[in-house]
Amino acid sequence: MNLFNNDIAANLLPADGIVNYYGKVLNQQQSHHYLDKLLNTIEWKNDEAIIFGRHIITKRKVAWYANTGYEYTYSHRTKIALPWTKELLELKKLVDEITGTSFNSCLLNLYHSGDEGMAWHSDDEKTLEKDSPIASLSFGAERSFSLKHKQTKQTISLLLENGSLLEMKGTTQKYWLHCLPKSKKVIEPRVNLTFRIMESK
Repeated sequence: MNLFNNDIAANLLPADGIVNYYGKVLNQQQSHHYLDKLLNTIEWKNDEAIIFGRHIITKRKVAWYANTGYEYTYSHRTKIALPWTKELLELKKLVDEITGTSFNSCLLNLYHSGDEGMAWHSDDEKTLEKDSPIASLSFGAERSFSLKHKQTKQTISLLLENGSLLEMKGTTQKYWLHCLPKSKKVIEPRVNLTFRIMESK
């Protein structure tokens, strides 16, 4: 099921969660401005994970920013948050206003090309506030994004545009997996900001 031309107010999921796609929330000039700033001012590092006992270093790069020094652990690796940059605070304010949520942290991903993606997973780490929303802001190359129900295996896919916003909330992480498939056709970089709510210390 593809939802490339979709009513932004509609829930993309048939059951067991809520996903809203707001489309482009920034114009082309704004999107290019922020992409350039993010590529050049964020403290990017190759992501690391322990998978089946093996230490994996990904080509994809990540960064972790928040209101305070939150620790975020996933794939058996812990990150300590950096303080917000000027551009991240501007984007957080925009996302907060659109979604009606006050996010306190952001995990950023840098995909250099379509050779880099993300396998099926759920963002259900215990340090995240239970059933809290995750808002995904995309810059750069347009990439396909897919969700798959954990029981029924129903799959839903859409195209994440440059300057667009997607929000996953409710029980989405409990019942659905999501992924960013690799694509040989994509040769430009993509930066993805996933705004989150960490449990208060």
